[in-house]
Amino acid sequence: MGCVRENFFQPDARLVTTSSPAATDSVLVTAGRHYQRGPVHNLLLGKHYRPVWATPVWVPVFDPATAVPGGLKPGKLGGGFQSTSMTVLGSDGREYALRSIDKDPYKTLPKIFRKTFALNLVRDATSAANPYGSFVVAPLAEAAGLLHTTPRPFYVRSDENGLGEESELFRGKLVLLEEKFEDRASLTPAFGKATDLLESDDVLRDRFADPSHRVDQIAFARARLFDLWIGDWDRHEGQWSWAVYPDANGPTIYRPVPQDRDQAFFRFKDGIIPWIVSRPFFVGKFRTFRPEYESIEGMTQNSRFVDERFLNKVTSADFQRLATELQTRLDDDAIANALKRFPEPVFAQEGEYIGQALEARRAKLPWAANEFYRILARHVTVVGTDQDERFVVRRLTDSTTAVTVYTLGGKSDRDSVFYQRVFRTNETKEITLHGLEGKDIFELSGEVRRGPRINIYGGPNSDKVTDSTRVQGLSKKTRYYDTHSDNELTKSKETWDRTDHGVKMHAYDREGT
Repeated sequence: MGCVRENFFQPDARLVTTSSPAATDSVLVTAGRHYQRGPVHNLLLGKHYRPVWATPVWVPVFDPATAVPGGLKPGKLGGGFQSTSMTVLGSDGREYALRSIDKDPYKTLPKIFRKTFALNLVRDATSAANPYGSFVVAPLAEAAGLLHTTPRPFYVRSDENGLGEESELFRGKLVLLEEKFEDRASLTPAFGKATDLLESDDVLRDRFADPSHRVDQIAFARARLFDLWIGDWDRHEGQWSWAVYPDANGPTIYRPVPQDRDQAFFRFKDGIIPWIVSRPFFVGKFRTFRPEYESIEGMTQNSRFVDERFLNKVTSADFQRLATELQTRLDDDAIANALKRFPEPVFAQEGEYIGQALEARRAKLPWAANEFYRILARHVTVVGTDQDERFVVRRLTDSTTAVTVYTLGGKSDRDSVFYQRVFRTNETKEITLHGLEGKDIFELSGEVRRGPRINIYGGPNSDKVTDSTRVQGLSKKTRYYDTHSDNELTKSKETWDRTDHGVKMHAYDREGT
């Protein structure tokens, strides 16, 4: 977890060339020479990082007996995404991910496209990623104050047998080895008083089950601003682990641990076809890392599910404070030291440009934070738990609406505040409340000329809704979605009763399905 400043790619005195890999400590290899193309191909599909993929660099040879203290044993093969991957096991019970740096998108494509030109196009797009970017991200994350993995590069010999029956899949490949932060055995002193590590699915399950489980939204917002700064657009729920911090006198807190930095410093929009593909009406998430931020909305497309659930309390002031804090932490020295983690020939090609781009993006980080906040604030979802809660909505003025959620029993004290935020009408057009299970109460009050629309989804159990609000205009600003039976509704002229039959009226996507 600590910030390791040495360059893993430096050769030592005993190096020989790749002509006899079985006798070496390090070898001279390329990450993907097959991505090198001619000028016409580059014009159409983009130059991307092709020269980097084709540049020979010195890499340590992978030896399962010495890669980590106590050695590694083969574990379970990965889930069959684009990288060839395996969980390898340390003698102390810790798990590590071993995965190829090059990608093979064959299994990710629909079967109808697997034997067509589409496969070649998608695989060629791998060259838009910097194969050594994740090694630079680790020290930057350390400087930013984030929990992080520390990946290390290796070359797997052509006669390696230490990975069991699956050894052949890795032979001759440039691979990345990094910690898997997914269970208690993976904890290090850097995690402080954490007692466990969980995947996102487990955190979502606990968070929605009981109000005594909460995500550290400020820590997550800091991590997400860092993602924007390095141009990492692929931050869906599967890219996070969560450190668990229980408190005997308060809620259990979950703090984020970002993983898998393959898309940092992404470079895509430098060819005719990628330029067209990256238009917002096609694949807007493919944003290119450059001194100027491209579409923040596109950059956050893949993370929309977790952003909506784990950033709904973070205010504009919070985002600006975090952006200013990151500007201070990520100073010129931090950037320069991190860039030394590139192999020397890659640093010679890309170090100056990436360094200048990071400095320029750092200066504009408050702007990016404001854009991100503005996107999040348009439509905010406030979700309770499976316990009983009371949702209180007060239309305070034409410009402000307060939402407070209180717990009504369960493991927490009665009537303790679970959620609280004041929304501004010029930022938020719609607030959606989900009671989930439990017997929930929704109370709405206040008379104003304008304000956001309030959507209420009571949940499968009996709920009580009391609406005494009034907002000028023809459109009804309170909408209640639930089943007909076993619910109590006190309406005002502002209430649109949308109760109906079937569970679809109050279904909520807890797991991103």
